[in-house]
Amino acid sequence: MRLAVAATLLAFGSARAADAIKIGLMAPLTGSWASEGQEMKRNVELLAAEQNARGGLLGKRVEIVVEDDGGDPRTASLAAQRLTTRGVVAVVGTYGSAVTEATQAILDEAGIVQVANGSTAVRLTEKRLKYFFRTCPRDDEQGRVGAAVLEKGGAKRIALLHDSSAYAKGLADEIAATLRAHRANVVFFDALTPKEQDYSAILTRLKAAKPDVVFFTGYYPEAGLLLKQKRQMGWKVPFIGGDAVNNPDLVKIAGKDAAAGFRFLSPPVPKDLDTAEARAYVASYRKRYGEAPSSIYGVLAADGFRVIAKAIETSRSTDPDKLRQVLVGGLKDFPGFTGKIAFNGKGDRVGELYRVYEVSPSGSFVLQK
Repeated sequence: MRLAVAATLLAFGSARAADAIKIGLMAPLTGSWASEGQEMKRNVELLAAEQNARGGLLGKRVEIVVEDDGGDPRTASLAAQRLTTRGVVAVVGTYGSAVTEATQAILDEAGIVQVANGSTAVRLTEKRLKYFFRTCPRDDEQGRVGAAVLEKGGAKRIALLHDSSAYAKGLADEIAATLRAHRANVVFFDALTPKEQDYSAILTRLKAAKPDVVFFTGYYPEAGLLLKQKRQMGWKVPFIGGDAVNNPDLVKIAGKDAAAGFRFLSPPVPKDLDTAEARAYVASYRKRYGEAPSSIYGVLAADGFRVIAKAIETSRSTDPDKLRQVLVGGLKDFPGFTGKIAFNGKGDRVGELYRVYEVSPSGSFVLQK
């Protein structure tokens, strides 16, 4: 009798699994970037619930299979391997470039479409992996915009500070190359050590170089500390950041006074896009979570889920080759929450996306016109 019941339960579980389309989410739910990972999870789970309320995909419910990569390449590699055994047809994520790089080949060899949301390193798509895409732009695009912002500001002496990560070093290299091609005076180019609590030594070295402006290409935890400790030193030189600082924790770490006036590059957040899709999503997010989306990377993960869902709906299939065909050739100005989305043959998002934001005295991130 017990064997019969067990067999029935097993068959029921198998039937339920067959009735689901599984989409993986790989995100840093723990570690230094946990707030980004939690936002990714919030966004994707909200969209999956809304998709299921509309009848799911291909008549089946959508199931999100979550793996925590911890913001660490080794952990991410294991997470990707686990996803290949869990029946997912596609994966959203992950955030950091080096972390994503540890997962690319694993998922591509398994024939699983991957849409990263925060991994901007140029080399990720230069490998021309068949099933890899990203909703964020590349470092070379951000580098051109960053250099243009610096040159427009009229700075004569420019300092570039990174953290040696694939993303931050790549972005710093791209900005430096553009500036030097334009004969700009780069007076400092070096790295700090991530996750330290005292950056007074590197700030002292920066100050000695006498820059007119400092562009920090690393992540928000270190950016917040730099701003806080720069203010404590009484050093008033302006800092600019790349898109990895677009997180409200930046202001929490730095303090409003130290963060005020700090500018950074970022894709536009939904509240700054005058589209029906973006307005509706902000309202939906507020209704479920009681606040607006707080991270651009959570929203870029949402766009990753949406392009995967669109590819499945359009192709009427979960076959990776058919999904790729839609993503590369079938998306024309798809109305993303971060703007129009289309991909080239490498898997890169096409079109100009970056905007300049400034931290207000109240700690809000304000789009600059």
